[in-house]
Amino acid sequence: MPTDAPASAPSRGWTPGENQVDDSTPDIDDLLARLHFAPAEGRIWLDDQRMQLIHTSAMGVLRRELIESLGIERARGLLTRMGYNSGAHDAELARRLRPQAAVGDMFAVGPQLHALEGMVKVDLVRQEMDIARGQYRGEFIWRHSSEDEVHVHTYGIGVEPVCWMQIGYASGYTSVFMGRPVLFREVECRATGSDHCRIIGKPVEEWDDAEDDVRYLRAQSFSSGLSTGGRGRRAAPNPETAAMFADDEIVGVSTGFNAVCHMLRCVADTDATVLFLGESGVGKEVFARTLHRISPRADKPFIAVNCAAIPENLVESELFGVEKGAFTGATASREGRFERANGGTLFLDEIGIMNLTAQGKLLRALQEREIERVGDTRVRHVNVRVVAATNLDLKAEVRAGRFREDLFYRLNVFPVKVPPLRERREDIPVLMNHFLRKFSARHRRDVTGFTPRAINALLSYELPGNIRELENMIERGVILSQHSGAIDVGQLFVSGERWDTATFGLDRDGHVAADDALQDSARKAGADCADREAGAVRDAIRRIEALLSEDDAPHDFSLDKVAGSLERALLERAIAKADGNLSAAARTLGITRSRLVYRLGNLGITTS
Repeated sequence: MPTDAPASAPSRGWTPGENQVDDSTPDIDDLLARLHFAPAEGRIWLDDQRMQLIHTSAMGVLRRELIESLGIERARGLLTRMGYNSGAHDAELARRLRPQAAVGDMFAVGPQLHALEGMVKVDLVRQEMDIARGQYRGEFIWRHSSEDEVHVHTYGIGVEPVCWMQIGYASGYTSVFMGRPVLFREVECRATGSDHCRIIGKPVEEWDDAEDDVRYLRAQSFSSGLSTGGRGRRAAPNPETAAMFADDEIVGVSTGFNAVCHMLRCVADTDATVLFLGESGVGKEVFARTLHRISPRADKPFIAVNCAAIPENLVESELFGVEKGAFTGATASREGRFERANGGTLFLDEIGIMNLTAQGKLLRALQEREIERVGDTRVRHVNVRVVAATNLDLKAEVRAGRFREDLFYRLNVFPVKVPPLRERREDIPVLMNHFLRKFSARHRRDVTGFTPRAINALLSYELPGNIRELENMIERGVILSQHSGAIDVGQLFVSGERWDTATFGLDRDGHVAADDALQDSARKAGADCADREAGAVRDAIRRIEALLSEDDAPHDFSLDKVAGSLERALLERAIAKADGNLSAAARTLGITRSRLVYRLGNLGITTS
C-alpha cells in the first residue's frame, strides 16, 4: 500500500502498476490550439466550453463574501464543489483531445489546463494508475497558487490548508478520468507557512478518514456525495453487505444533483405537495423517498403507487379503498393507499396517465383531505402528504384535454425538475462505482473496475434510460465479467446501443489507427509527397539555370538526372490530382494512356 510521505521520504510502498506514468511533460500545443479568443463577440472558448478571465482580486472578494455570509464550512464546500465541476469537465476534454496518447500524457491535460487557466503550476512528484483495476496513487506539488494568494492577502497565514477549489478540481478531474471516486487531500499549503502546496490523491475507500473531506462535496447532509455503502477500505464481496446499499441512498456531486438536494431541503419540513418532473429513470422515486426520510414524517409510512401499473377500473379502489359488497368479488373491506399512508407520505408515480374520473376524486382528496371508499358513504379524514412524479409535460396534457387543469395546479405547488444524466455527467463515475460495489456484493463477484474504453464509452453514451439504464448495464457487466477482472465494453453494451467512439483502419504503413489519425496521416503523407515533388522540381530548375548562366557549368550536372527528376515529379503530381485515374492523368499531360504507362514503367513507378 502506498505511503503518504512527502517527496523527501523514500518511495518504498509505491508498487508500480501496469499503467504507471512517468514524470515527462507532453507539449501543450494541442491545448493552445483549443483556446480561442473572440474579442469582437466578447467570448473566450476552450474547446466547446465558454471561459472568462477574471481578476484574482475579484475572486478574493467573492471568497471573503462567501466566508463572511455562509461561514467557513459552507463556503469551503461551495468552492470545493465548484472546483470539482470544473475538473470533471476538463477530464472529458482530456479524453477527446488525446484519445490515442499514453495514459500519462492524456492525464497531463488536467495539470496543464490548471496552469493554462492561471490557477497554479503543477509539478508531478510521483503517480501510478491502473484504470482497469481502479488503482490510483498521486502526489503533486502546487506552486504559485492563486487561491493561496487571495486567501493570505485577506486572512494572513493560518493553520488549515485553503486551496479548496483546486482540491475539488483535482478530485473531480481524476474521478472522471479513472471512472471511480478519487479524493485528493492537501497535506502542505503555503497558507500555513509552507514553501509550496503538496497534495496526495487515492480512491475514496482507501482513506480511513475520507468523511472529513467528502462532506465538502455534499450539498446537503442527507446526500451520500461521492460514495455510499459504508466507509473504509474495499473489502471482498459479501452478499450480506449488499443490504448497506439502501434504495433511498442518493449519490452525486453535479450541479444539477446538488440543486435538487437544495430544493428538497427547502421543502422537507413543510406539508406542501411536491411534483417531481423529469425523464424516465432519472431517480424521481429515490428523491421522493429521500424527501420523506428527511421530513418530520420519517417515522410514518411511505406508500408508493405506480399509476401506470394499475388498470383504469381499479385506480379508485386502490387509492381510496373498498367497502365490503361494493362490487362482485369485494368480500371484505380493504384500506386504500391513502389510509395506509395516513400520517406519512403517498407517492403517486406516473400521475400523468391517471384517468379523468380518478383525477376528479384525487383532486377532492387533496383539497379536503378526506376520502370515501368505493361503495361506502362514510367520509374518512386523512393526514397525508402527497408527492407526485411524471415524465410527461403536464401543461401539454392539460391543453390536450387529458389532464385536469385544476388538478395540475393543485399538484404543482412545489415542482422539482430532475435533470437527465446526460446533463450531469459528473455523476456518472460516482454512480458507476456505487453500482459496481452494490452488485459485486449482491452477486458475489470480485470485479476490480472498468477498462479505459468502457469508461470512455459510458461517458460518451447518451444514456436515454438515465440512471435506471446505467444501473442495469453495470449489473450486467458485473455478472458477465471475469473473476478478478475489469468490466469491458462488450459486457456493458449488448443490445445494439451506440455511443460516440473512434473507428479504426490501416494507415499507409499497415498499422491500425483511429480514423482521425488516418486522416491526419493521409494529409501529412500528401503534404510530404507534394513537398518532395516540389523539391525535385526546384532542384532541377536550379541545375538548369546554373547551366544556362554565364558561369561555368556545374560539375555535377546530368541531363538524364534532371530530365528524370522533372518527368517523375510531373507524372506523380498528375496522377495524384486525378486520384489515381491514369486516363485522366494522361489527358492532363497531353499524352495517351498507353504512353503514360510506358513512361511510368521506364521510371520504375508501379501502378495498381
